[in-house]
Amino acid sequence: MSELRADRLSFIEAIGQSVANVSPTLTPAIGITVVVATAGTASWLVFVLATIALVVVGFNIGKLASKISAAGSFFLYISRGLNPALGMLSGWAMLAAYVTTAIALTATTALFVQSLITGLGFSLVVPPVVLYAMISVGVYFFAVRDIRFSSRLGLGLEVVSVAVIALVCFLSWQAHGFATDTKQLSLTGVSFSAVGQSIVFGIFSYVGFESAATLGKETRNPKEVIPRAVILTPILAGAVFILTTYFIVQGFGDDTAKLGASAGPLADIVPGKGKSLTILVYIGAAISMFACALASINSFSRILFSLGRYQFVHKTMGSVHAKHQTPHAAVAIGVIINFAVCAAFASHAYTDLLGWFGTLASYGFIFVYFLCSVASPALLRKTGEATPMVYIMGALGCLLMLFSAAGSLYPVPAAPLKYLPYGFAAYMLIGTAWFFILKGRLPQAALSIEHDLEGLVMGPK
Repeated sequence: MSELRADRLSFIEAIGQSVANVSPTLTPAIGITVVVATAGTASWLVFVLATIALVVVGFNIGKLASKISAAGSFFLYISRGLNPALGMLSGWAMLAAYVTTAIALTATTALFVQSLITGLGFSLVVPPVVLYAMISVGVYFFAVRDIRFSSRLGLGLEVVSVAVIALVCFLSWQAHGFATDTKQLSLTGVSFSAVGQSIVFGIFSYVGFESAATLGKETRNPKEVIPRAVILTPILAGAVFILTTYFIVQGFGDDTAKLGASAGPLADIVPGKGKSLTILVYIGAAISMFACALASINSFSRILFSLGRYQFVHKTMGSVHAKHQTPHAAVAIGVIINFAVCAAFASHAYTDLLGWFGTLASYGFIFVYFLCSVASPALLRKTGEATPMVYIMGALGCLLMLFSAAGSLYPVPAAPLKYLPYGFAAYMLIGTAWFFILKGRLPQAALSIEHDLEGLVMGPK
């Protein structure tokens, strides 16, 4: 049976996967409007808290990655640290998380492609379904090719787009005479319950930072490279989000209502700088969103591939392309789901899909981040390497994820966001039922996880 290409990726490609999956351009380009609509001038604080939370989670994931290197990553981490039932459910949750992230980012890619067409002076309005089809085909083309190429492409696109955003923010700050925005920094009139409610979407801005872990099988020296990538990525992304949020809110004169209604915050804060800069913003945003959708499908396919190898889904999902050595069948499934869902919601605004599916994805990530924070000390205890710091970071990760989930549930958000937790819960119940059905039909599947992982876990160093 063909295998994924081992020892192929360096630290650059590993962190490229994580950075592309985070898409640092998403938040300043459009995601900020979702956070600002709730948190107002305290939006920068949302990203400070989210950065802290995800660096803690990154520490816990890094500890797991230092012991286990496999495409299944979280599915296998939690299976070995806790038990196969929770492991399978974590894989099930991550499938939904990655594919709904791809859906949200496909919609925002389409948004900026259409904005670019309009910005260039063309009156052509491309039907959303056509844009979704083109983007999905593009994602499939790159995802099924060499993962090294995909990771480098994603990182390169993000570097270009972040440079564009940095220029825009500098010009906006310059227009304000390089002044300090005291209203933001003093947290005047801030509702801390609103900050808590915004945390869940704030966390969505970072999700994917952990996706380098899905490349454990394909990375050189993964037990050192992957932990570094999953800790460094949220630090770098957090710096971008905190600073750009501050400058964009200042650019709107602290008018968060106007910012929340903006369809292009970056273009709106420098309207007097000419058409060329606006076009540059749209190009940078479009390529960043595409890179993130691509990285999300890459991660989805590795999780589905691993579940296929362990027979939790059909074994064809565990097949590998003969030439490119990528999980092409799993990639195809991810792309088909991505396009089908986008097409089904084609009558809704692009920003609606971003808000709905981005929030839904966050529940999957929070669920798995919580389990990783439990599994990290549990696994290291088995190998005799648990330290007080490991237990502290595990407990802190659990508390932060519980706080994030609670903040999204109370105060109860408006419809349809208030229904999303129930939709995610129903999805997880289906996964639970599927696990017990398979356990009855294929009891060897759970046993094979425990047996195979014995060879993947290192003892004390």
